[in-house]
Amino acid sequence: MISAVLPTYNRSPIAFVKGEGSWLVAEDGSRYLDLGSGIAVNALGHAHPALVETLTAQAQKLWHVSNVYTIPEQQRLAEMLVDRTFADTVFFTNSGTETAELAIKMARKYWYEKGQPERIEIVAFEGAFHGRSTGAIAAAGSEKMVKGFGPLMPGFTHLKWPVDEAGHAAIRAAITERTAAVIVEPIQGEGGIRPVPDQCLKGLRDLCDQTGALLIFDEVQCGMGRTGKLFAHEWSGITPDIMMVAKGIGGGFPLGALLATEAAAAGMVAGTHGSTYGGNPLGCAVGAKVVELVSEPAFLDQVSARAAQFRQGLEGLVASHPAVFEAVRGQGLMLGLKCKMPNTEVVKAGYAQHILTVAAADNVLRLLPALNISEADVAEALRRLDAAAATLDSTS
Repeated sequence: MISAVLPTYNRSPIAFVKGEGSWLVAEDGSRYLDLGSGIAVNALGHAHPALVETLTAQAQKLWHVSNVYTIPEQQRLAEMLVDRTFADTVFFTNSGTETAELAIKMARKYWYEKGQPERIEIVAFEGAFHGRSTGAIAAAGSEKMVKGFGPLMPGFTHLKWPVDEAGHAAIRAAITERTAAVIVEPIQGEGGIRPVPDQCLKGLRDLCDQTGALLIFDEVQCGMGRTGKLFAHEWSGITPDIMMVAKGIGGGFPLGALLATEAAAAGMVAGTHGSTYGGNPLGCAVGAKVVELVSEPAFLDQVSARAAQFRQGLEGLVASHPAVFEAVRGQGLMLGLKCKMPNTEVVKAGYAQHILTVAAADNVLRLLPALNISEADVAEALRRLDAAAATLDSTS
């Protein structure tokens, strides 16, 4: 029998009916420790009281009005993001994929308005993930995402990862008089929790400054406090011209945002872009509460403290289970375990221990817990991961 739901996901049969902090409750009442957070979406865990209160209060007032009207909640969230980042202006979407589409349009429109319409090329990197629209998969370029969906949107150059000295030369060669922008994730998520070194981000900023190309950061997965700063690029001391944000910004509510400098956004005048639901009162009210809580210095310090605890424990797991794990990757609470056996087998072993993880490329196990995970829950996560690995030791 054909499922009523389009079968584009390899789903686990586990179905959850309730969430509490870092825990999920299945239909049979069993509890699972959630180290996936909806793939970095539930930044404050499940059913956070402040988010429930905010959403309920807004739902009792106003759910949706068209963007042909002024939306106070949208204006408030935009001002919060501008105050806390490099940006001068913000456009709200429903997802990270939509922010990718706008980033591509904005970069190309920027050069069109400057009288150089030939500058349409965008330099991207192997292993990237920017969403699943036709433009976003063209930007990523991986066979897994593009096969069968041609013809692809033209105008993308894909460079190899990791970036060594030869890679730096390749980047310099790839940025030509036809280049509109360079797009990069400060930490690749789907690509296998692969951070870009700070010096490389600085080098990209320098190259873009020298050539005029815009620098686009995709912080859909690595942003919103996940690394211990509000956005991952802050560790490098440089800023982009355009930045994609989603996932954690809504704390579970579908919300995305495209942040930009005034100069980069200059071509996006009235009528050049729009969204029916993007920036609706419900999403922006929740997003404002998330930004308020996550951007607090004390909250970010706590993220770093839990990250240090978690990483130290994961290093111990690697040492204790050399047949299962190879190394720890990542930054903050965006961590990965490079596996020696198929990462899907490790995910399944976790199910048996009632712990949820996420597979990624390069045979990596992603660990993306709620940013407010407790010290006790980190310790419990390490215990359950150890138990899962122990069951795999006997089969390796």
